[in-house]
Amino acid sequence: MGKLKIATFNANSIRARLPVILDWLAAEAPDALCVQETKAQDADFPADALREAGYHAAFTGQKSYNGVALLTRAPVEDPIIGLGDGAEDPEQARLVAGTVQGVPIVNTYVPQGFEPGTDKFAYKLEWLERLGAFFARRFSPDAPLVWAGDFNIAPAPEDVYDPVKMQGACGFHPDERAALERLRAWGFTDVFRKLVPGPGQYTFWDYRLRGGLSRNLGWRIDHIWATAPLAERAERAWIDLAPRRLEKPSDHTFLAVEFNWP
Repeated sequence: MGKLKIATFNANSIRARLPVILDWLAAEAPDALCVQETKAQDADFPADALREAGYHAAFTGQKSYNGVALLTRAPVEDPIIGLGDGAEDPEQARLVAGTVQGVPIVNTYVPQGFEPGTDKFAYKLEWLERLGAFFARRFSPDAPLVWAGDFNIAPAPEDVYDPVKMQGACGFHPDERAALERLRAWGFTDVFRKLVPGPGQYTFWDYRLRGGLSRNLGWRIDHIWATAPLAERAERAWIDLAPRRLEKPSDHTFLAVEFNWP
């Protein structure tokens, strides 16, 4: 049986983090890497450097904010840009999808939300609802599907370093978690959590927290979810802390899952 390795990484600028990404691709050779917060207009996306490293790219971006890319060893089939529901905000480059080894992969950068009670928070909840409609319109929970990326939500108390302190905060608010649970209930499995139970497993550590990484004051807000036909074939999941320890890191790090596939 073959393998399908899928990873996700919020780069916080793909140009600033390009050496980190190239090193990681060379070391890990994933079949697909989902990148968020590329923060690059399409004309400035480093497609040539990635091609030289053996990776194709489907991407959508904008200046200074947001932006997503799907990097794949084989050419991306059936690429999708955006939710395609007629309500697209041209300033919100948040979704790219494509098929790899017969498996559709949807890469999203979910809105951060800013603060509960604000327009940005309401937009986040609305966007998640639109995403649910996107999944229902285009896919089936009975067929293989991966949803990966920065969801900007910690699903459960063990996914934040201080759930009591964070209760009601953006990223761990009951309304966000309920919205995420509705998406999960459509037919997804949180693959990392299926394979790696327990607290202390995080993908994001705020730059502003002194000693945040060394004290492990983190959040698990980057995810790889899959529908049942693929989730049941998940073999290994891990968070790679080494890139977060570099001198000029992203505030996130790489999350990867390996499936027995096909």
